[in-house]
Amino acid sequence: MSAVLPALPSTRIKTRQLALLAHLDRERSVLRAAEAVGISQPAASKLLRELEEFLGVALFERHARGVEPTAYGEILVRHAHSVLSEMRRAQEEVDALKQGRLYRVSIGTVMSPCTDLVPMAISMLEQRHPQMIVSVQMDYSRTLVAKLLEGQLDIVIGRILDPDDAAGLDFEALAEEPHSLIARPQHPLAKQRRLGIEDLVEHTWIFPPAASIVRERLNAMFLQRGLSLPQKIVETSSLPMTTNLLRRTDMLVALPQEVVRPYCDAGMLRVLPIDLGVRMDSFGIIMRRGHGLSRGAAETLAVLREAAAVVYAAPAAGGRKPKPR
Repeated sequence: MSAVLPALPSTRIKTRQLALLAHLDRERSVLRAAEAVGISQPAASKLLRELEEFLGVALFERHARGVEPTAYGEILVRHAHSVLSEMRRAQEEVDALKQGRLYRVSIGTVMSPCTDLVPMAISMLEQRHPQMIVSVQMDYSRTLVAKLLEGQLDIVIGRILDPDDAAGLDFEALAEEPHSLIARPQHPLAKQRRLGIEDLVEHTWIFPPAASIVRERLNAMFLQRGLSLPQKIVETSSLPMTTNLLRRTDMLVALPQEVVRPYCDAGMLRVLPIDLGVRMDSFGIIMRRGHGLSRGAAETLAVLREAAAVVYAAPAAGGRKPKPR
């Protein structure tokens, strides 16, 4: 007997209204949002007014500088982004299938899994599904999770940092990520047998951007010992930039050792003898809760779990292979 599908909720929300909401969120201007959707400003105002009347709440606050979403508007905007992204991705999957490419997947990852887990998983996918198109984005967890919630990514390997996001996400922990002090072998501190945090203040550091969790924990490392923060710093989140700076200068950086292991094995960089005490929360596989995976995403999740069992020497996370939608 075939399963009974749940009845669709009755709604009068139109696709154009969802598009308008998404552009209002980006532009914060009714005029610019209307231009992006391809309608007049009065027509945009009418669409927004009809939607607010239907829902019985104000979605945007109007002021001299433009518009800002209310708490209700933020909810609608988030789901508008997700719905529109899903529609785009559905069209991409149909186009790919028409062209003979059966699978497509978009992955987001923080830095550490990029060095081993993700390349191994992609290698396994290439062997099993050579026609699969795999897109990989590397960024910080907050950015990646936001894209996941908007439907721009299928799977993220990272951390859930905002409690408000946790209710809509599933998390499979993979590994912790302790940070080591990295420098070139010729660095003056490399000659010392023992180092203290106080020895690091006067040197030039490569720091991630100020908004990152790693930056906060590095700052705390100094401040909790009554030390001032390093004054000579370079800010970048680019690993190629970081490794090239380290090889050419006497700068310091805190990174997971696995990220720079090939450079250390080649004698170009080394781990200095100090425990920074800087550890990140466990990263893992993150997916939208209750959201059906495409066939490509389901295959990718399976190989990520297989690769994790090898890379992190632990039983594969999760359990049953999810049903593709």
